Amino acid sequence: MSEKIYVGVDVGGTAIKVGICNADGQLLHTYEGPTEASKGTDTILQNIAKYAKQIVVESDFEWEQVDGVGVGIAGFLDIPNGIVKFAPNLKIENVNLKGYLEQELNKTVKVNNDANVAALGEAWGGAGKGIAHCVCYTLGTGVGGGIIIDGKIVEGYAGMAGELGHMAIVPDLEAIQCGCGKMGCLETVSSATGIIRMAKDAVERGDRTTLSQVEDIMAKDVLDAAKAGDEVAIRIVSRAAYYLGKSLAMMAIVLNPQYFIIGGGVSKAGDFLFDQIREVFEKYTQDQAKEGVKIVAATLGNNAGVVGAAGLILRG
Repeated sequence: MSEKIYVGVDVGGTAIKVGICNADGQLLHTYEGPTEASKGTDTILQNIAKYAKQIVVESDFEWEQVDGVGVGIAGFLDIPNGIVKFAPNLKIENVNLKGYLEQELNKTVKVNNDANVAALGEAWGGAGKGIAHCVCYTLGTGVGGGIIIDGKIVEGYAGMAGELGHMAIVPDLEAIQCGCGKMGCLETVSSATGIIRMAKDAVERGDRTTLSQVEDIMAKDVLDAAKAGDEVAIRIVSRAAYYLGKSLAMMAIVLNPQYFIIGGGVSKAGDFLFDQIREVFEKYTQDQAKEGVKIVAATLGNNAGVVGAAGLILRG
């Protein structure tokens, strides 16, 4: 019997990435095409189906070997039914993505949100491979998250489980409003956006920092300045790490995962950031909940989405 393969589709605002994985979560082949979101919902749907077929044509596999197609997409979803209620970046609303693709592809299709899918990718074929209980953070423009327990995505009653960036963790006296409308969310301090905001605030206050010489401050500038000994930048990064570490401690008590996997652009700061996160985690986590727990960097990078989407068929 021919080897079964699993197709994963990561739908972004500008590009649709597609990957083929085997049953072990190994990424075997990739393909990418334009989303063409400006052309409307029908074009987006047609492109998803077209690229899912195209990747198999370009590979050494046959369509008959495809055991299912998984799709990750940012937005508000009815996950069990595969319906995209609203995807702001794509301007898709109330679309039965699962139904459309199953009709077009004649394969089982599963749909989930992009953060859950990226988390599953790392748990299935990345840093958490072989680990059944993982909590994944993505530190980018915001703070994304995903929870994997017993090898499966935890979705929750309304599909909102794993929204780690929106834990209200910053005390009221320090809190600012998050983009979600609530106060004190983790992503206001621990995302790239939060780090940039704190740096710009420091410069505007007149704090003595080398960042005042940077024309358009990026998170990497702040992290590099902190590594170089800039006291203001060190304070900003330490604050980001502090609240990340506290959030991990909270998750450890509630979920008791074996791995915390941290990815995204901010995570590229490496041990300079991770060591501070671990120190806070150790301080605030009870002994039984932290025994054997590891805090590790994600390994799949931009491929986490396609690997996790493919993994939906076996573990979604």
